[in-house]
Amino acid sequence: MWSVTSYKELRREAMEVERWNLLHPTEKPRPSYVEQQFAGRKGPYIAASDYMHLIPEQIAKWMPERLVTLGTDGFGRSDTREALRRHFEVDAAHIAFAAISELHRRGAVDAPFVQRAIQSLGIDPEKINPVSA
Repeated sequence: MWSVTSYKELRREAMEVERWNLLHPTEKPRPSYVEQQFAGRKGPYIAASDYMHLIPEQIAKWMPERLVTLGTDGFGRSDTREALRRHFEVDAAHIAFAAISELHRRGAVDAPFVQRAIQSLGIDPEKINPVSA
């Protein structure tokens, strides 16, 4: 588990490294900070934010594998942060389920395991998309 204080700064640094690599094609490519931190680490990679999905997606291209992002994409729909996170599917249950879903996508867990997780975590797969609710 990682805590990110600034996706913007991670992206800025990665873009600086990308530029350096572009302008120095005969030199050994430098890795960005994100690439260094996740090198050799297996996913799934889930990024949860109280901000828009777009915020953590800023670093997706430098992740070693697919980055699944969860975000609120808006405020003002809930009276508490807990209710906001539940509404926008960014609470602990949805974070855990995102990891399980990604593991299933990779073939690491079977469908019955996913079904049990849906039940035990209280996930409603048929719920309307919270962004348009």
